[in-house]
Amino acid sequence: MSTDTPSPLSAELSKKHEALKEHLIKLGAVAVAFSGGVDSTLLLNVAADVLGDNAVAITARAQMIPAREIREASDFCAKRGIRHVVMNVDALTIPGFADNPTDRCYLCKSALFARIMDQAARLGIPYVAEGTNTSDLGDYRPGLKALGELKVDSPLLAAGLSKADVRALSRMLGLPTWDKPSYACLASRIPYNEAITAEKLRSVEHAEDALMDAGFPQIRCRAHGDLARIEVASDQRAALMDALISTDLTERIHDAGFAYVTVDADGYRTGSLNQNVSELANGDDGITQTVRQHHASAATFCAAQAVAAANAMQPLSPLPAP
Repeated sequence: MSTDTPSPLSAELSKKHEALKEHLIKLGAVAVAFSGGVDSTLLLNVAADVLGDNAVAITARAQMIPAREIREASDFCAKRGIRHVVMNVDALTIPGFADNPTDRCYLCKSALFARIMDQAARLGIPYVAEGTNTSDLGDYRPGLKALGELKVDSPLLAAGLSKADVRALSRMLGLPTWDKPSYACLASRIPYNEAITAEKLRSVEHAEDALMDAGFPQIRCRAHGDLARIEVASDQRAALMDALISTDLTERIHDAGFAYVTVDADGYRTGSLNQNVSELANGDDGITQTVRQHHASAATFCAAQAVAAANAMQPLSPLPAP
């Protein structure tokens, strides 16, 4: 992380910061879906500043979320005295998730946020918020549909904050995540319609841990069977090749479960497996029918979770001591 002194906020960004605070104050109490990433860390920090003990962090511990991210989220909350609830979730039991259709993110978000809503209700918290920002609206993100259906609040989006705004504001507030690389769940490393297993997710996690330990924080290890396709920024490609040849990095990736290790000539980019998503989703009647079936299963699952959350909702009361 850079140690340069941050510049003062621009008038526009200060206005967005105030809008964010006002939005959260109106909520009164909120459970933040907290991954420990750039966006949710800013959201949680501002929520805790303006709401105090009425801001709670809820984190899912599941197979597609690296243990490293869970530790960082827990450390952040512990250092700031923020109440932190970690839920254990078996993602492979979410209807349709393991089949890895093009709407996998929708299915996963629907199930996870239904669980988070239920947990928030048990704590007497009437609102759940998450960290979508305006820059997230450009890529293929079926999970946004799930958030809308469940009426999850998106305060950063409401305040008009972009990813650049989030980083600038995080830096000004002294948050350690202001320059943290963007991350996505491990399931995004596996091509659509290829089954997701616990073993594949562990292989990707261990390979990416090895790459990060070697000094490459902004990477993706895409899993194509027993071949690891590594994406890294173009200006780091030579250093990565050197590390793969002259250190034990290649051996560690082999040990993670990959027989072959390759470097993607196109370099690092988010959502690289989304390039042909329209063809995958619409080009085969069997796939389309499977997607419809997944939506029906997910809708039934989430409706039950939402009803449970509504039934458990109680007027806001002081939270028990951590």
